[in-house]
Amino acid sequence: MLEHIARAAHWTEWWHRPRPQSGSDPKVKNPLSRYTVTAFTYGCGLGAAQAARHMRGQLSAHELGAIAQRHFTPNNLSRAGADVIDTYMRLDLVTAWGDGSVAAVDGTMMDTVIDNLLAETSIRYGGYGGIAHHLVADTYVALFSRFIPCGVWEAVYLIDSLLANESATKPDTVHADTQGQSFPVFGLAHLLGIDLLPRIRNFHDLTFHRPDPQVRYQHIDALFSTDPRTAINWDLIESEWPTLLRVAMSVKEGSVSSVTLLRRLNNHSRKNQIYRAFREVGRAMRTIVLLRYLSDPVLREQISRATNKAEAYNGFTKWLHFGSHGYLRSRDPELQEKAIKFLDLVASSVIFSTTIDMTEQLRQMATEGWTILGEDLTAIGPHRRDNVLRFGDYDTTTLHIPPGTYDAAFAPHQP
Repeated sequence: MLEHIARAAHWTEWWHRPRPQSGSDPKVKNPLSRYTVTAFTYGCGLGAAQAARHMRGQLSAHELGAIAQRHFTPNNLSRAGADVIDTYMRLDLVTAWGDGSVAAVDGTMMDTVIDNLLAETSIRYGGYGGIAHHLVADTYVALFSRFIPCGVWEAVYLIDSLLANESATKPDTVHADTQGQSFPVFGLAHLLGIDLLPRIRNFHDLTFHRPDPQVRYQHIDALFSTDPRTAINWDLIESEWPTLLRVAMSVKEGSVSSVTLLRRLNNHSRKNQIYRAFREVGRAMRTIVLLRYLSDPVLREQISRATNKAEAYNGFTKWLHFGSHGYLRSRDPELQEKAIKFLDLVASSVIFSTTIDMTEQLRQMATEGWTILGEDLTAIGPHRRDNVLRFGDYDTTTLHIPPGTYDAAFAPHQP
């Protein structure tokens, strides 16, 4: 495990991101090695004391705790993860899995201590704790993650995750489950140029909104509501369109948090004119999405594939978080946020290192005469576990030694 993280640190240089937060704090000796060990310690949920016991005195628990507290922040952890992702996306093998234009958002339950401001009982997940909310690209890596309470509607964090993503990979098509959609979210996503295509549970029970009460269709009219009050109010959209654009621009520029905005634009805002306008745009967009979902089997396959990758990432990170089995000990919201981002950094590093090993093996097979087709590559993925040793005594004395260069090309070089 440490070797995978150290290799990624050497090749992507993410270890330049952490630094002392105060000018009075001394710089650490051999920062690459120490930052690698700190990321491993907190990303895998070991904790400083447990990790120090398995390092045979090479690092103390006090040193690991001080580095994590004084040198790492949620922001520089996000930037470090973006460094790994940007380098990872330049590998040839990754292009067989996707180009980063498609992503899926999904949450997974993480248990916490009971006396915690963000923790609560989740009926959906059947536990007590919070939600690790991930934005997972079609290339199997998480572009952004955060820790959120169980009781919130996950859709309100979808836009914020896209805008907070610091990597060069900017998806414009986003998939989600039922928790990842609502009328205001559909409306805001459309104004921001995001194609929101969720997998909605019991979609046949939802209302299909007519563009006009008098419009009738020859073959699909039975799908649409016959209540004239459910028809889309285009006059309201037109009158509020300048306001909607100003709100969208404020969100895009960071002047207004999309989380705060979407929390305000909930079902209790029916007297709010902006909410009503967003709702009308959302009604139109959701109806279009439902019709696309019903008529396009390729789209249904794409949605299932993207959401399955997000589920696979959740399972992979839980496996990597072996030190406490998905349990967050801290009560501090900032430390909980850092724990999720440490885990993302470890997962991205392991995925990146594994993909390089896979590329070398596939290149060797091609040299030996094997025929490797594109569909063969899409059937494999970097969430491998057989090449990652999690348990044992961890040797940190060789982490500073560069692993040598790697070849990002998949095809064997011609003589």
